[in-house]
Amino acid sequence: METELISKKELLDLTGISYGQLYRWKRKNIIPEEWFIKKSSFTGQETFFPKDKILERIGKIKNMKDNLSLNDIADIVSFSPVNLIFSKEELLKRNIVSSTAIDNYISFQNYTKDYFGFDGILYLHILDKILKSGEINIDESKLIIQSLEENLVKFKEKDCEVFFIRKFGIASCFITSYPNEIYFDKDIKFIYHTNLRSCIEELKIILNIKD
Repeated sequence: METELISKKELLDLTGISYGQLYRWKRKNIIPEEWFIKKSSFTGQETFFPKDKILERIGKIKNMKDNLSLNDIADIVSFSPVNLIFSKEELLKRNIVSSTAIDNYISFQNYTKDYFGFDGILYLHILDKILKSGEINIDESKLIIQSLEENLVKFKEKDCEVFFIRKFGIASCFITSYPNEIYFDKDIKFIYHTNLRSCIEELKIILNIKD
């Protein structure tokens, strides 16, 4: 899967933001460093960005900046987990995740605690999205969540992508850091894909919290 890129000039023209705003947001880590991709061109080196990601992020910033400071926005989009604990009852009462996601997660992991920290709530949030997609069965959902739990520590502070595929009915899950170019052979069926940083941002907004 090749990532579509957009040049810095095209980005500024399309979004109406200034060069100064773009690099101010970079300094605040509102736009991740790894999204600034240097490529050779006939004029020297030029900066490109992953098109879909940068346009989505700038749209979010524009929507939030009238009501929040740049520091507040940086907290929301930060990859770093926040420190908090929620009980199962609190998660259900606040409609953060479904009881189906919680019950399956407890079963998958033989989870015996009666509370969840941020990482646990993140897994529940992702599991909820997977189950609601209707594309993935319970055993396959377990494979994705266990892959995340086993490997998430390797991707701390990195933007990463989670992919779930099938080939001749055999399921596989893999996680890769961004940016990347991934190519699938013709026999692979692409089933599910999510960006971990986006999931964390979604969850922070749902929880209405900042680091």
